[in-house]
Amino acid sequence: MTTQHRNLRTGQPIWLSRRASDVEFNLLLEDITIDIAVVGAGISGALMAESLSEAGYSVAIFDRRKPVTGSTPASTALLQFEIDTPLHQLVQQIGRNDAERAWRRSKLAVDALRERTHELGIHCEMQDRDSLYLAGDLLDEEGLQKELLARGRAGFETRLLQHDELKTRFRIDHPAALMNFDNIEVNPRKLALGYLNVAISRGAKIFAPVEIVSVEPRSHDIIAATKEGRKIRCDYFVFTTGYEISEQVPQKGHQIISTWALATPPQKQKLWPEQCLIWEASDPYLYMRTTQDGRIIVGGEDEEFEDEEKRDAKLPAKTKAILAKLKKLFPQVTAKADYAWAGSFGSSTTGLPTVGAIPKMDRCFAVLGYGGNGITFSMVAAQLVRGLITRTGDPDEDLFAFK
Repeated sequence: MTTQHRNLRTGQPIWLSRRASDVEFNLLLEDITIDIAVVGAGISGALMAESLSEAGYSVAIFDRRKPVTGSTPASTALLQFEIDTPLHQLVQQIGRNDAERAWRRSKLAVDALRERTHELGIHCEMQDRDSLYLAGDLLDEEGLQKELLARGRAGFETRLLQHDELKTRFRIDHPAALMNFDNIEVNPRKLALGYLNVAISRGAKIFAPVEIVSVEPRSHDIIAATKEGRKIRCDYFVFTTGYEISEQVPQKGHQIISTWALATPPQKQKLWPEQCLIWEASDPYLYMRTTQDGRIIVGGEDEEFEDEEKRDAKLPAKTKAILAKLKKLFPQVTAKADYAWAGSFGSSTTGLPTVGAIPKMDRCFAVLGYGGNGITFSMVAAQLVRGLITRTGDPDEDLFAFK
């Protein structure tokens, strides 16, 4: 089989309870010839299809599920440029130049996603938010000082907030935090559906459910075959299959872990001032945001295993643990779960994605947008793969390439 099969999520993600626009899709009933085949109709595939269709290519998207029903609805959709691996630590892993390049590209991707979404008129509950990175067991106040210096050297406007300011300004009784600016929160399902519909308006087609079982690059084209025996002939092939990695894609340095999240009842009067995105310098870390109707979305408690039955069985206990941490941080809030869900989550040793040409598969590309910046990395991938296909290039191709 071309890609792994996973039970990507369980429980009740909040986004599936909200009305969203439909997207047109059909069964693949005959052989098809197109410029570019994109496998995966989640947020990565949506951004990729929009970008490539805007470049003038004929695009078809294929998914074994209905569009936007895999991992995307399980996202908590804190769109931050701050990468999971602190900048000063990433410098030690890959060198200062590449670490600063990765962080700057992440910042550019958040800005580009905001601008592109506004330009296309996609309504997805997008809201600009600043972010707070709270001291924890990975970085204490001294560690945050090191990170402050690293971010400042790289050109990021960053503030270190001490206990008194955190408590007065945000009602957070915590030793210290770093504050960064101009991140985003969205409804990820509406975001993905919006980008898919823009691609469709340019002639792109979605076929689902379709399972592709083989991909064969040839001298002048690529032939993919479906489980039902249909043939897809294309010039370029892009895997955007999220955490169901293609068996033909190198996977070294990546792993699938488990994560849990929940959404509280609406409580606008009890939310923290300014409603910043919040995450912790801890392992496992807690992260949270708000919604337009005043709910708190909070997640964390990640564990390094990928057994879906074990993951799902832990949902009640993990929900209880996350609620306890929320109540400890904000005693005034109503710490109850209207929605709770579990999901598979990809991680990498550096916190960075891997995007680019697949070794030994001519004109085939893959997106492993792993880490806590999945949607941000999906935007990087759409830009990068477009540059490779159009031969205009990308300045960060080497940074994210399969090694």
